[in-house]
This record gives sequence, C-alpha cells and structure tokens, in this order.
Amino acid sequence: MDPAVVDLSRLQFALTALYHFLFVPLTLGLSFMLFIMEAVYVMTKRPIWRTVTKFWGALFGINFVLGVATGLTMEFQFGMNWSYYSHYVGDIFGAPLAIEGLMAFFLEATFVGLMFFGWDKLKPVTHLLVTFLVALGTNLSALWILVANGWMQNPVGAAFNPDTMRMEVTDFKAVIFNPVAQAKFVHTVSAGYTIAAVFVLGVSAFYLLKGRWTGVAKRSMTVAAAFGLASALSVVVLGDESGYALTDNQKMKLAALEAMWETEPAPAGLTAVGIPSLADRKTHAEVKIPYVLGLIATRSVDKPVEGIFELVATAEDRIERGVVAYDALEKLKANPQDLAARGVFEANRRDLGYALLLKRHVEDPRTASKELIAKTAWDTVPNVPVMFWAFRIMAGTGLLMIALFATAFVLVTLRKHETKWFLRLAVLAIPLPWIATELGWVLAEVGRQPWAVEGVLPTFLAPSSLSVPQLIASIVGFTLLYGALAVVEVGLILKTIKKGPFAEQDAFPPESGAPVVAEAVA
Repeated sequence: MDPAVVDLSRLQFALTALYHFLFVPLTLGLSFMLFIMEAVYVMTKRPIWRTVTKFWGALFGINFVLGVATGLTMEFQFGMNWSYYSHYVGDIFGAPLAIEGLMAFFLEATFVGLMFFGWDKLKPVTHLLVTFLVALGTNLSALWILVANGWMQNPVGAAFNPDTMRMEVTDFKAVIFNPVAQAKFVHTVSAGYTIAAVFVLGVSAFYLLKGRWTGVAKRSMTVAAAFGLASALSVVVLGDESGYALTDNQKMKLAALEAMWETEPAPAGLTAVGIPSLADRKTHAEVKIPYVLGLIATRSVDKPVEGIFELVATAEDRIERGVVAYDALEKLKANPQDLAARGVFEANRRDLGYALLLKRHVEDPRTASKELIAKTAWDTVPNVPVMFWAFRIMAGTGLLMIALFATAFVLVTLRKHETKWFLRLAVLAIPLPWIATELGWVLAEVGRQPWAVEGVLPTFLAPSSLSVPQLIASIVGFTLLYGALAVVEVGLILKTIKKGPFAEQDAFPPESGAPVVAEAVA
C-alpha cells in the first residue's frame, strides 16, 4: 500500500470524524436539557417554560440535521476508504453499527418529528414522553457507536478464524460490555452534556448582557448552571475511570500521553508539565505531582506504571511470537489438515497482528531480521508530544469548566444572574469544551496508532486500493461541501439566536411569568 494513500485516507476520515463531532455532543446534551425544561413546564404549567423549551428545541433541530448528515457520510467511508478493514473485522464492527441504526437512530428519527410538530396535538405529558424518547435515542446512538469504537481500542469477544482469514465474534456480550467502550461512553456523553450546558449558558449570558428576553435567559441559565456543574464533575470523575481502563488494556497509550519513557516506580507521580523529545526519547523539565498517576492508573500507591521502553520490549517479544503464528498460518493455508501447524497457530494467535506490522518493511514477515523486528517494535509508540499536550489541554479545560459552572451555580442560587464580568466570561467560554472534546478524540485515535484495531490490524493494511488523485479530489470535495454546510449551520443558529425565543409566538400576559409585549418585540 502506498504510504500516501494510507495518510490521505486517515486524513479524510479524521476530517470527517472531527467535523461530525462538532454537532454530536451538542445534540447529546441539548436533548436531555430539553427534557428537563419541558418537565418543569409540565409540572408548573407556566407557559414561559414552554417558550424556553421550544427555543432551545429549534437550536437542537438545526444541529441535529447536520449531525445526521455528516454521520452517514462517515459510516459510508468504511466501505469506500477502508474496504480491507471492513472485510477483515466487519463481522464484529458492523454489528453495533447495525443495531445503532435499527434501535437508536430509528427511535430518534421516529419521534423527533412528533417533538417539533406535536406541541398542540399531544397532551403535555405525552409530548414530554416523546421528548424523552428523542433524548434516549440520541444517547443510545452514541452508546452503540462507542461500543464499535471501543472494540477497535480493545478487541475483546472476537478471534481470528484461520479458515475464513477474518476476525469473527466469539462472545457478543463481551463486545457490548467491553470496559474500554463503557468508560468511553460515559466520559464522551458527559462531555457532550457539558458542551450543551456551556452553549445554553453562553447564549443566555449574551441575552442578559444585551438586556433582552431576560425571563427566558435567567431560567435557561439556571438549568445550564445545575446541569453543567453535574456534567463537568462527571467528565473529570469518568475521565479518571478511562485512565484506569487504559492501565489494563492500552498501556502504550497511557505511557505516551504521560510521556513516560521509563517505568514509573511506586508511588507513581503524574507529570504536570514537561517537554517530551522524540529525538532523545526523554522528557525534559518535568514537574511531577506525587502519587497521582498511581492513584489514577492502578488505584494504589504501591504499584509501578510501565513506561515506553518496557512496553516496546514487550512489543518486540510479541512480534517474534507473531512471526511464529504467521508461519503456522501460511502452512495452514497450504494444508488446512496440518494439525501441528494448527497447534502452533493456536498457541501464538494472539500475536498475529504484531507480525503484520512487519509488512510495512518486508513482504514476508518471516524474512525479517532481529534488527528489523527491534525497529518495528518502536512503530507501536504513538506521537508522544501530540498525546502529551492534547491530554493536558483537554484536562485543563475540564477543570476550567468545573470552575465556570461552580461560579454559575453560586450566582444563580444567589439570584445574581446579571453579574457582568461572569456573563462576559460565559460568552467567551463557549468554544472551550468543543476544543477539549476534539482533543479527546485526537487522544483516542492518535493514541491507538499504529493500529486500526489494537493488536489485530495495522492501520497501513486497512485502507482501500485507491489512488492519490482520487483521495485528494474527495478530500477537497468533502471540505468544500462541509465548509458550506458549516456556514449554513452557524448562520441559522446565529439567526435563530438573534430573533430570540418569541420570534414566532404571541407574547404572554404578565401574570403568566413571561415577558410582556414590549420586551418580546424589543
């Protein structure tokens, strides 16, 4: 495979995935915030809460449409750009995607129309149930997508079949309850809730700064402050759980994001800042926080955390065993009845994927020298500086979100919604959680390299046999199309925000708790 084809295929999928994930987290969080707002309306019967719900529902709808469109494009890329990946592991990876389409996507697609157009046709409690089902479907979609992605990170419940030359499911329950997938789901969903809360908080702050629609803005800000504080705290707590999952399943990723070249003895300290260097394989000017890494990674203060050098040595051993498995597999291809070869393969099958790493350098892994195997073992190390700084920016932003929402919660509790300095801060903070979540995906996917499926299929073997001009043309086409859609999306959102919550509704009388006509048309 031409390395340029591999790199361009990865670039195209990365652009599509990162673009798609601009919309997904806002949809995840807004759907449940809509349910909360509408539940208040159903319980209090105050029309202003219906106005609040419908306003944020309009912004949810705009975002929902583009999220669906970009998600479908991303799934088609598995067949277009990653055909060997689809062939090799499609029996496992395709199942969660199919369930997502049948269970979750159809659920939200069925009820989203009722949510938007059923306000005057359904009873309030029935409409609330519809809103809940939309939120449930949206979050179930994330669950099944992350089950699929979690399997790529930690391929449990599946095994290579030497008769079909493909990976096949052996335990679907293990695929579903994969600890990496479950940790990724709760962490990702909490991040989505935080994004939605920051969005609602920031837009509400903008209205309060302008002195417009203050009744809606204050109520929205109150919901966002409570929902956001719970979500931001969850992101940090569940992120800690994700770190613990890495210790057992993706040790190299953990070592890379810590730029931990040497094994860290107990009690393992976390590197707060430093300058990782690929040239001399060392992290300069480290500032460590004692005990923290041990507590996160091992839940103890008396266990070491393996470093990159030790993990590379382990990879070298696995490549050598993988070559033995590869040799046995070639003998089985020639003679499926060779019981001796089958026995050797079964004993070493877990390391077959490591032998495939050698195909970047030689056609037949069995011809690789000891020196080449040692060199290839270093291919299992992802880009350490990218991992190191992406993690710290993401984690730092998470802590800032906790501080932001804690301050918001205190202010709304004291009914000081119109504190000017905080309102300006809330508007400026809107982009921050998006940056953090995009960096989270960089950590997840760059940290998995060089694997398309961890320990099973190297990324450079997974793409389709496309040409460089084809890939460049499609990347340019997607970029232009998505750029135009982004302009439309942002334009519609800004227009909706500018028009405000009463743009297409009659003003409520003063006793309803809603703004009077003068404010509604201001």
